[in-house]
Amino acid sequence: MTGKREQKKEQTRQAIVAAAVDLFSSKGYEKTSIEDLAKAAGIGKSTVYTYFKAKEEIFLAFFDEEFEYSFSALHEHVDPDAPLINQLHTLFMLQYEFVTKNREFGRILVRETLFPKSVTSLAKESNQRYLDALGEILNRAKERGEIRPEFDNFFLAAHFFMIYLGSLSGLYTGYITTTEEVEIGLMTLLNQALQGIAL
Repeated sequence: MTGKREQKKEQTRQAIVAAAVDLFSSKGYEKTSIEDLAKAAGIGKSTVYTYFKAKEEIFLAFFDEEFEYSFSALHEHVDPDAPLINQLHTLFMLQYEFVTKNREFGRILVRETLFPKSVTSLAKESNQRYLDALGEILNRAKERGEIRPEFDNFFLAAHFFMIYLGSLSGLYTGYITTTEEVEIGLMTLLNQALQGIAL
């Protein structure tokens, strides 16, 4: 019985997230109400609040799904001792594919994740989990002698994540139009960062 109950709860949660993806994309984040989400998910408004206290938490749930998917797939398909550039390239392309399954929602997700009206403890926890996971990849690269050990992992992670966001931004602004161009651009930027651009 407990298994069925948990399965039902997960289905309801997924229905809310799916409704959010559709409504945030078609109606906009600001104009979508909790009542709209409940109606689209086929549940009561109070049920939505059982799972998510605010719309921001739905973004965090999606962010957590992206985190789980991209890092799990990375560990499954890439040797943890592979060169840093290969790991970063694979990780960011996995994130790119996940975020842009629905391009409009992906655009809103990035905007609301990077420039939220307020930063909650849940958002900080999600960000920290991401930084910790990326930090493990960077620590192994330091142990292999690929990057200098004195560089702070927070700033390294921020640097590489900004490269990913730059590639994603190129897609949304029209400078890049295909996934292949995103891949090439991302690899170029990662190479420049790791090799340096000074004479």
